[in-house]
Amino acid sequence: MTIIGMLHHRKDPRTVIKSYAYAAVAKAEGATFFYFSPGEVNFVNRSIRGQVYENGNWVERVMPFPDVIYNAGSPEKLAKSKTVLAKLKSEIPFTTHSIGNKWSVANRLKEGKEFANYLIPSEIVKDVDQLLKFMTAFQRIVFKPVDGRKGKGIYFIEKKDHRYAVTFNTTMQWYSEQQLAKFIETKLKTEPFILQPYIQSVTKSGQVFDFRLHVQKNGEGEWVITTIYPRVAPHGSIIANINNGGYTNYLDPFLEQEFGTDAFNIRKTLEFFSLSLARHLDELQMVQFGEMIDEIGVDIGMDENRKLWIYEVNWRPGCPPAFYLELDVVINGIRYAMYVAKNQRKMKEQIREVKRRNLNKEGVMPVIGITGSAGKTTTKAFVASILSKKWNVFESKDYWNTTEHTKQHAALLTPSHDAAVLEYGMAYPGVITEHCSIIQPTISIVTNIGHAHIGNFNGDPRGIAKAKSEIIHGMDQHGILIVNADDKNSRFLETQKFKGKIYIVGIHTEKAHYRAFDLQYSEQGMSFKMNLQGQKMEFFIPILGEHHVYNALNAIAVADLLGFTALEIKLGLLFRKPPRRLTLYDLKDGITVIDDTVHSHPEGVKAALDVLDNIAKHRKVAIIGQMRELGDLREAEYEKVGQYVKKLGIDLFITYGFRTEEMGAAAKKAGFPAQNIHHFTDREKLHDLLKKLVRKNDTILVKGASKTNMFDTVKFLDQQFKQ
Repeated sequence: MTIIGMLHHRKDPRTVIKSYAYAAVAKAEGATFFYFSPGEVNFVNRSIRGQVYENGNWVERVMPFPDVIYNAGSPEKLAKSKTVLAKLKSEIPFTTHSIGNKWSVANRLKEGKEFANYLIPSEIVKDVDQLLKFMTAFQRIVFKPVDGRKGKGIYFIEKKDHRYAVTFNTTMQWYSEQQLAKFIETKLKTEPFILQPYIQSVTKSGQVFDFRLHVQKNGEGEWVITTIYPRVAPHGSIIANINNGGYTNYLDPFLEQEFGTDAFNIRKTLEFFSLSLARHLDELQMVQFGEMIDEIGVDIGMDENRKLWIYEVNWRPGCPPAFYLELDVVINGIRYAMYVAKNQRKMKEQIREVKRRNLNKEGVMPVIGITGSAGKTTTKAFVASILSKKWNVFESKDYWNTTEHTKQHAALLTPSHDAAVLEYGMAYPGVITEHCSIIQPTISIVTNIGHAHIGNFNGDPRGIAKAKSEIIHGMDQHGILIVNADDKNSRFLETQKFKGKIYIVGIHTEKAHYRAFDLQYSEQGMSFKMNLQGQKMEFFIPILGEHHVYNALNAIAVADLLGFTALEIKLGLLFRKPPRRLTLYDLKDGITVIDDTVHSHPEGVKAALDVLDNIAKHRKVAIIGQMRELGDLREAEYEKVGQYVKKLGIDLFITYGFRTEEMGAAAKKAGFPAQNIHHFTDREKLHDLLKKLVRKNDTILVKGASKTNMFDTVKFLDQQFKQ
């Protein structure tokens, strides 16, 4: 006869409702059953002082060590007895093992990949600024505790104009941005929270609903569906959890009422999904911990396109709200416990086989190589940010793009990485060929063909295009190439013999595979629309400038082609912006400084001037430094910049560095007021002038390459006009 011990953190079984059901079913199944807590275990004589249900009462008995332990207690409350638990696990098999909290389960599913596309993108909240950017991207979000249970502590936040509606249960309260920030800060001090976009399932009558999938292992060790049932929120509520006032219904009548003739297919989809997810999580548990799990409850939603989304996975789900279903849960639990007691050798072999299969999985790791005259670092940051929402990504450091860096990257890449995102820089022919010989890209992005390093190519952009084309020749010839349709010099790229697939991005080219439109500047970045995955969608990036929308399009193309969902892409675009790339500093008296002091070339200068023109509400001040390596094109390109400054109506134009006065001369020739043009080669004199000229509400662009140390001027302005 199998002896089953139910382990719980509470000492009294009368306070654990399900203990009676387990005792009754165990007796009916021919097993001996007792209840115990960690403090009653005696390892010396291998006995446990437990509770046995006899004649309608719980009676204390000294019992031998059981053949199997059904682990029913709270992991948090059992943690203080972890030494006892560890020793018990080393001697006696357990039926139930923790799969972790919401965050760890989501991360495990991301790593497993198979069900990653069903996860709602989530972020652990670090600070208020992160939440506000999240709100800008998604408008409606969920803010909930990492370790929350039974629908407790969930807030729904919606942005409307400049106010925020915060809903908790059925109560809604309006907040200003400052009030919301204070509310979020208070919550973050109590426990960790996560953010998610709000995906809502709604009945025909307008009530929020979700599905609970309850699956268990049976007496043969096989996964079976205990029940699937809908949970419907009361009118006015947006939480369907039963503990928050939601109610349930039988599955078939609900599906027929809501989906008509599609009810049967949806039911089959839910059944297949529940068993497939259970088996997948079970295998992940075997691979990572050498354990099996026996029961999960999955809450899922279904959006307007009938796509399933995993809200959360619970490894100790509550019993369904009907007695006969509760009995089904207990029967499966007892029978599986008896199976575990008798089949340890078989189960250990099964775990070994799953681990072997996992080690033998073959797959080509995507290597995304990025080159171009401008935008490499920002594109790399966007791509890595999106891919890291599901994968373990190797990302090269910002500006680490020489062949020596690529050699270092090759030594750092491991089989644990799911993808690599690398910059391939070059100043001369042959460099990118060497990059590719060290690490060959499977996906390549050529951001554009501009004037950076053009002095090394006799002033001919076709020479740069030829050198950049080395990534096309050196990459996987059956891979994916992404190019910019709006960049006129990209037509010189050598794509004729490439055997893979070519995708084009653009804003002004209607035939682009990935095209952005309706671009808008905001205080925190850029928003734009595009058609993606059959839907018209709006995206947001926390960095200013139309040129950065192209960088985002490159990343969107990569992620979409690799199977990432639109929501994962949207979340990933909220990336960690590279430093000193159009970074805004708000100073006293309404003064704003735009710091763009990493690289400088004609295209980048014009893009930065566009940002100045678009965000300045009062006087526009442009401080432009020297552009290097233009060769014989310097004079012509400086002249174009001066003309562009006049065209945009910049109010004050200051140049700094060797021969940069040529830009001012061109602006003056185009009609720019001479009294508003200044030139310096002495930084101190430049700073003395700024002390006199800068006014209240000015917006000041500081643009220059890092080698010209223009960041010193940013630091000066920050100190001089500090709030």
